[in-house]
Amino acid sequence: MMGFFQVYVENWSDWWPQLVPAMWNTVILTVWSYLFAVVLGILLALGQLSKARTVRALCKAYIEFVRGIPALVILFLLYFGLLPLGIVFDPFTAAIIGLGMNQAGYMAEVFRGGIEALHKGQREAALAVGMTPFKAYRHIIMPQAIRIVLPPLLNMLISLLKDTSICSLIAAPELMLRAKDISAMAFRPMHIYLLTGVLYFMMAWPLSIIARRVEAHMRRGRRSTA
Repeated sequence: MMGFFQVYVENWSDWWPQLVPAMWNTVILTVWSYLFAVVLGILLALGQLSKARTVRALCKAYIEFVRGIPALVILFLLYFGLLPLGIVFDPFTAAIIGLGMNQAGYMAEVFRGGIEALHKGQREAALAVGMTPFKAYRHIIMPQAIRIVLPPLLNMLISLLKDTSICSLIAAPELMLRAKDISAMAFRPMHIYLLTGVLYFMMAWPLSIIARRVEAHMRRGRRSTA
């Protein structure tokens, strides 16, 4: 057992300077993908609630499509499939767009559920006092819906953080790609991938704590207003 940990002691000075920047890239990739997914998810949710039948149909078709295929397929389509059309994305950009497109399909359903959970009379009252539909959603509907959907959105952030690992397959410079490179050079796959798992846990665990506390706070708030 001591020999197992001795490997880390001997190689720490070589591995750590390579893994830290990769961790930072993973965080950046997660943040940008998440923001892209939130914006697109809100638009898709509003599209599903639109009175225009064509808009509803297109949004529902998109959601069902991206939820029915693996995220890796979307990444491959963006990075490899668009090359014959002359559309070229660097790996990091393709990873952001691909993960964002995939997560947006799930977020759209979360946002839609949050909006539909609110009483329809609130929107009608906002329109009755002279608000435009945009202002009604911005000032009345969305602030309340965000409170409802915040716990699942935080859990989706944790899931997205872990999903960034598949971006190594399109050579996005994140933690798993760097781990694969180090493993190939050091011939220590057990040590490297165990360490990589610990690093992912270190990034995800604080988010899990925040998600639980937010969910508990929301639960207490609902009980106090009941």
